[in-house]
Amino acid sequence: MPRRPRIHLNDVPLHIVQRGHNREPCFFAEEDYHAYLHWLGEALIKEGCALHAYALMTNHVHLLLTPRQAESVPRLIIALGRRYVQYINKTYRRTGTLWDSRYKSSLIQAETYLLTCQRYIELNPVRAAMVDDPAHYRWTSYRTNGLGQPGAILTPHPLYMSLGGGDAARREAYRALFRSQLDKAAVDDIRLALSQSQPLGNERFYARIEKLTGQRRQAKPLGRPRTQPDEDAAANVGQGSLGL
Repeated sequence: MPRRPRIHLNDVPLHIVQRGHNREPCFFAEEDYHAYLHWLGEALIKEGCALHAYALMTNHVHLLLTPRQAESVPRLIIALGRRYVQYINKTYRRTGTLWDSRYKSSLIQAETYLLTCQRYIELNPVRAAMVDDPAHYRWTSYRTNGLGQPGAILTPHPLYMSLGGGDAARREAYRALFRSQLDKAAVDDIRLALSQSQPLGNERFYARIEKLTGQRRQAKPLGRPRTQPDEDAAANVGQGSLGL
């Protein structure tokens, strides 16, 4: 069966997941996380993409970004991946690939799912049982979005900015979103859309994409949905201390 083509659109948020090859680790020490974020920042500037949230897990990466130009997304992923792999191979005297060959992506309708997707990304370490509070994990955007820690590579989305009239009020409102559990149906929707490289939104969003692309794109369960560990929780348990 041919691979389903990914869809990227100008100025539409995109949830991206890239996994380590064979789900093996892609970060081994604290310096690796810093190196990845440094080159991610450079790539965002070069390709004109705004990053709203991220999570660097032991064996995979989540990015939520909005590209000015759709074609810049694969360029960003390829350039970032190539530079980071060269760094890892040189540092650890290894050869070969580090990432799976294809990253997964899902267009996100901002008004219905963007903040939910941000929470999903920043709660990854909690779901993986690496920490009990997102603030206790260093390698996500939560400390910037929720606590005001400097984060030069992040560009707040207008929906995030609308949470409050000032920085303190905005961060307080954002933290309040994390006081309740993420709705299981929303988690399932995000995972399904990613697994099928499909958009995530409502009927109006799907109709817009169909008009722009000539394709009807919507994630659909095939029979009973397969239950998976929460974002490689099993793979991350026992490896959570790497780079922390």
